Amino acid sequence: MSKLITIFGATGNQGGSVINHILADPQLSAEFKIRGITRDPTKPAAQELQKRGVEVVTANLNSVESLRIALKGSHTIFLVTNYWEYVDKGTEVTQGKNVADVARELSVQHLIFSSLVHVTDSTNGRLSHVPHFDGKAEIERYIRASGVPCTFVLAGYFMLNYLQMLKKGGDSTYQLFYPVNGSKAQFPLFDAASDTGLFVTAAIKHASELNGKQILAAAGYYTAEEIVNIFTKETGKKAVFVSVSADQYKAVLPPPVAQEFLENHLLIESPGYFLGQSLDESLKLLDAKPTSFADFVKKNAHAWQ
Repeated sequence: MSKLITIFGATGNQGGSVINHILADPQLSAEFKIRGITRDPTKPAAQELQKRGVEVVTANLNSVESLRIALKGSHTIFLVTNYWEYVDKGTEVTQGKNVADVARELSVQHLIFSSLVHVTDSTNGRLSHVPHFDGKAEIERYIRASGVPCTFVLAGYFMLNYLQMLKKGGDSTYQLFYPVNGSKAQFPLFDAASDTGLFVTAAIKHASELNGKQILAAAGYYTAEEIVNIFTKETGKKAVFVSVSADQYKAVLPPPVAQEFLENHLLIESPGYFLGQSLDESLKLLDAKPTSFADFVKKNAHAWQ
């Protein structure tokens, strides 16, 4: 009898990628039935999942009773929380704790959580305004303390960001602005829509050796100068990196998120997005190579016109 894996964010980048990879994997597709959780099971993306054999249900992360129903019978859970839905760390942390509590109550065998580092603690309070990281780290701590067998997949810096951040200037040169040193700050780039499932399936297959461990989800570390050079090489369009001051960087961002995004990028320069950790051990777990930034640019070259 197949085991049940329940996947949150089933129609989003991360959850959708996990579903795609499990369905495409001969071992895991035979081992698991998939239940996908989404806010609206009537939308086309959810109906498409149903056609592919996924059971689609809705759940309210703020309601323990709703989660009991949605998670009943689950052997494994993939949890991704969405800070940006409420823009409130307290709400996100409560939602993550609710899932952990129900997972423990239902004796779930493996809880895989899409986590991040705690920026405030990792910088001794120097960078204390990145709640969309800190909240996930606090959920991770709660899951660890719950006793539920767990693995944490830490999503790298989304390659998708560059569809907006590489902008064409007046002379048709594309520009990338960051408040960091262009040859030193290391961005762990990650194609979430393609590769979240690659890292999560590794977590499933290596569950026994990864209990309580983190997997760093990124194809590699790239400097800002390497990013623009790869972009130019793959598209033939000139691109340059421009280092800006903290105030200049904040000036072009919406005021409610300006400080948060600034500190998010200052983290990348020091102590590092993954706090200086190597990606080697995580990459060794994978069944295939993740999408490189060159691959991503080639695939999306039409977006920069």
